[in-house]
Amino acid sequence: MYESLYFALHLIIFPAWALLLLAPRWTWTQRLVHTAFLPLLLGAIYASFLSAGVFFGQASEGAGFSTLAGVMALFAHPVGALTGWTHYLVFDLFIGAWIARDAVRRDVPYWLMAPSLFFTLMFGPVGLAIYLIGRKLTGKGGWGLAEDESQARAA
Repeated sequence: MYESLYFALHLIIFPAWALLLLAPRWTWTQRLVHTAFLPLLLGAIYASFLSAGVFFGQASEGAGFSTLAGVMALFAHPVGALTGWTHYLVFDLFIGAWIARDAVRRDVPYWLMAPSLFFTLMFGPVGLAIYLIGRKLTGKGGWGLAEDESQARAA
């Protein structure tokens, strides 16, 4: 059952990543990936896994957030691992969608955006760092994360 849930999470997330990578400007990418739909869907899945662990005993003994041992115990149970994995998936997709929007808005070259998206999917913060550094080095943006540079300068 847990493997099926793990597989189902990927069935939800991979089409969104494919759209970001292969068709970042397409209308359907905007409609499916750049809306609240997927974060809310994944958030609901996350909440159900979290509830199963917290309220219905589907967690390892000693699981918690107050110590490293407690956090390790969280991931020792399949529900805890699925909870954590869903957390990664929703936030990595959120960052990937931001990278794609920002790249389109700033006309960042595809050769920079594509590997940034891949590394964000696989290694989260590494992909974001690659994008931000590459954006700066290509002169397509500064260090600000605002929607446009005038907002970044005002902050």
